[in-house]
Amino acid sequence: MSEDNNNIEGRRRFLKVAASGVAVASVLGTLPRMARAQDLPHLSPSDPTASALKYTEDGSKAAGKKTPGDACLNCNFYQGKAAAAWGPCQLFPGKAVASKGWCISHAVMI
Repeated sequence: MSEDNNNIEGRRRFLKVAASGVAVASVLGTLPRMARAQDLPHLSPSDPTASALKYTEDGSKAAGKKTPGDACLNCNFYQGKAAAAWGPCQLFPGKAVASKGWCISHAVMI
């Protein structure tokens, strides 16, 4: 009976250590992404992908907008913070877009 108790305790200890390791790895995995988001180069409107999607840094001057309030800031693809002037976008990996910008792929957040 004591051997069964030792096995149970060993399993519990293993699961606790494994769960802690997963939690630490998850937290450490997000740190570099957050640090890099601020260091991303700004997307140039002359970039081939930006040109194809008619990206502009000033959405108020964009032709073809559905509503005047459309901007990268309120798009589903934008991953920046609300107060930031620039932030990452899923459509332009490795680049930061202007929060006041706009492109034809704008998708309103629901």
